[in-house]
Amino acid sequence: MFDEGFRSWTFTQSGAAGPALEGRASVIDGDTIEIRGERVRFNGIDAPESRQLCRDGGGRAYRCGAVAANALARFLSASSPTRCNYVNRDRYGRFVGDCYRADGRSVASWLVRSGHALDWPRYSGGKYARQERAAKAERAGIWQGTFERPWEWRRRN
Repeated sequence: MFDEGFRSWTFTQSGAAGPALEGRASVIDGDTIEIRGERVRFNGIDAPESRQLCRDGGGRAYRCGAVAANALARFLSASSPTRCNYVNRDRYGRFVGDCYRADGRSVASWLVRSGHALDWPRYSGGKYARQERAAKAERAGIWQGTFERPWEWRRRN
């Protein structure tokens, strides 16, 4: 079914046709946006939850999920619109996609490289492992201190 909110059809790496969604993105959290009323979860990464606390290099607690969401909002506003290519639907019915700014930069890659999200090997197959290693080496974002991996934090909370 073709929804009017989708601009076109694209082909995923598997060759299956899927809709592409394009428009002004509103940030829901560090790994989810909304375009034209459709929630989009970034494929292959996981960012800290809004309520999640991390510790900075000095051991002080801070809301790392809120920091990630704010950084994402600034990143997306610098080059709009955002385009997301359909990968699948998650168990909550959200559109899961690979998203890009108008200038072609990968949103997921930037989030992981800047230390605001992690490669989620369960879903990425290690696609963002190189960016994660670089962020960790530079102590960028959450790598400046200590944190719990978002998927582990969710399991406990």
